[in-house]
Amino acid sequence: MTGPDTLHPRLPSPLQELSDPRFGRRGLRLLLKRDDLIHPELIGNKWRKLAPNLTAAAGRTVLTFGGAYSNHLRAVAAAGRLLGLPTVGVVRGQELADRPLNPSLARCAADGMRLHFVDRSTYRRKTEPDTLARVLRAAHAEGSYVVPEGGSNTLAVRGCRALGEELSGRADVVAIACGTGGSLAGLAAGLAPDQRCLGVPVLKGGFLTADIESLQHRAFGARRGDWTLDDRFHFGGYARTTPELDAFAEDFEDRHGLPVERLYVAKLLYGLVTLAEEGAFARGTTLAAVVTGRPFP
Repeated sequence: MTGPDTLHPRLPSPLQELSDPRFGRRGLRLLLKRDDLIHPELIGNKWRKLAPNLTAAAGRTVLTFGGAYSNHLRAVAAAGRLLGLPTVGVVRGQELADRPLNPSLARCAADGMRLHFVDRSTYRRKTEPDTLARVLRAAHAEGSYVVPEGGSNTLAVRGCRALGEELSGRADVVAIACGTGGSLAGLAAGLAPDQRCLGVPVLKGGFLTADIESLQHRAFGARRGDWTLDDRFHFGGYARTTPELDAFAEDFEDRHGLPVERLYVAKLLYGLVTLAEEGAFARGTTLAAVVTGRPFP
């Protein structure tokens, strides 16, 4: 096995300015932090979160968790194929075991990931030591290096701090879509003191503030950075979209020639357009939106 650096990530990722009248007429600049261009298969925040964990795995099997459409599972599976590393994906939903694999899980399997399906009650308790031990035994994966759902652990959060450091002094407000909160936890810690970080959760529930604070305390010993969340733009929850969101994403693609990933990036950009129209940003503000992924083919 070789280390993740042998995959030649494109770092720092490019920063691209867009001309968009929805921002320009309000005196705002919009920059895109193109983390989707870091690596063709380990895209965006997946690279930043996985690279330190893959190094720590030191050749052991990597076991991780995700739902049926998890971008994280696909990234871990691709990393396993590229680095010659065995991977196991624990998938939420025992009922899926008897169904044909959807395109996302089929890609994981094609990349060599061994899929292990568990019922939803077990999945909810997966962080409890006894439950985790049972899952590892059932998956014949004792001794594996365990990466949590979404990849958000202390190593991942510290890895994402580099994203903030790359943006230090480049924008007044940096915005990112949030799943488990690890990327924002690191990003906010890496920004300069006069910069603000805005998170757009893609799941319902309003639970992320406490989760992000916990991640920062474990990684850095305290809450770090000036960050807030806006919970209005989840469009029904993870992996859910609406005709309105699809129309917005298609229009953005037409305006700028940029493929817009629907589950995270479209919700982020929709949120920024809405906030701009609401006057949430003072004239002269430079916004940077982190593009964490691209559409799944």
